[in-house]
Amino acid sequence: MSSEVIVKIGMLGMGTVGGGAAAIIERSGELLAGKTGIKLALERVLVRDPARSRAVELPSQTYTTAPDAVINDPSIDIVVELMGGIEPARTLISAALQANKAVVTANKDLLARHGRELQQLAHRCGQNIYYEASVGGGIPLIRPLKHCLVANRIERMIGIINGTTNYILTRMALERMDFQEALDKARELGFAEADPSSDLEGRDAAYKLTILAGIAFNCSLGPDDFSVQGISGVTGADIHYASELGYTIKLLAVAEQKPAGLALGVHPALVPLTHPLATVHDEFNAIFINGDLIGEAMFYGRGAGALPTASAVVADIIDAARSLRNGASERPPSDTPSKIKLLPPSALSSRFYVRLLARDRPGVFGALASAFGGEGVSLDMIIQKRRTNGTAEIVLVTHDVNEERFNRSLERVARLPAIGPERGVFRVLG
Repeated sequence: MSSEVIVKIGMLGMGTVGGGAAAIIERSGELLAGKTGIKLALERVLVRDPARSRAVELPSQTYTTAPDAVINDPSIDIVVELMGGIEPARTLISAALQANKAVVTANKDLLARHGRELQQLAHRCGQNIYYEASVGGGIPLIRPLKHCLVANRIERMIGIINGTTNYILTRMALERMDFQEALDKARELGFAEADPSSDLEGRDAAYKLTILAGIAFNCSLGPDDFSVQGISGVTGADIHYASELGYTIKLLAVAEQKPAGLALGVHPALVPLTHPLATVHDEFNAIFINGDLIGEAMFYGRGAGALPTASAVVADIIDAARSLRNGASERPPSDTPSKIKLLPPSALSSRFYVRLLARDRPGVFGALASAFGGEGVSLDMIIQKRRTNGTAEIVLVTHDVNEERFNRSLERVARLPAIGPERGVFRVLG
């Protein structure tokens, strides 16, 4: 390919992100060409209904309902998959690679479960897969981990990587909205899907953590290999008490290299107000990384919304076009990834926040202290917060403790006759 090239693109799916990417290509084509020497041409787009009105107007012959019209068109250089889900996206990406097309995708679900095999197929076909848009919306995360930080041994990654849950928790904290009110507002603004369960239950963050950890630690794992907890158990009371104690509550994705192995998890946690992640609000995302050479670094930006994600998609298309022009091919993930032991939650340690309801009677504090102390759990603080109708709300925070011992202490607490079944239990970020 010459230095001045036209690169033809086939797109699979044209929903919110696809429409954003198409709009950037159509409206910013001259800007992109001036910066890169590459002119992008959107040649074919696979859609369900060609007659449907869309945000960007394309010639009617651009649309097709036949995947083969995109995959097997010899003029198309790059296939952009924005359909989402596992199938038929997996089959179509495989077919595109075998048809000698470079592939760009934002499909975190697919990459978390089948990314390694697809990247190895790409290498066998002499092609690449680009997936910056799969994690963090418009924030550059994949490239820095693959290239800028490649000399580093990554020791720890802590991230807010789901914009929906971060928006909900932010509104609950700053405006005292209840959970449902904040979720409805997120839907209204387009930050939450009609079915937000993947976000609320932590699965979306687990997919993204799987992708990031696979790069950072050169390991092969899936989103079902580690503990995942969503935010449905977070109440306004928990957010209020966390604030009183000097914390805010965030849904965190955590990967930490420990001497015994790799600790991974997605869970709500109390984050100190002095930590940089505490200031990440609304739909914004951030990843806080510790490397042995760079020390600490944080990547921050919008993690939700059509245009930030579409921006990352177009950046990947430009990267793919440059690789086609220069004949470059990325090295795929190793067939024999690093043998990293994944640590179970029972082997990990943390501080914990616990909110309990108890009948207001003498000796309750002593019984709680005995229940925790019987398992070697040391309490940093224990506070009675209020009294209503003979019931007291008790908030306590432990010192650092092994999770298995902590859970055994909670079983002891549950057997105390004065303690009610309702509770809030969250980790505290150290």
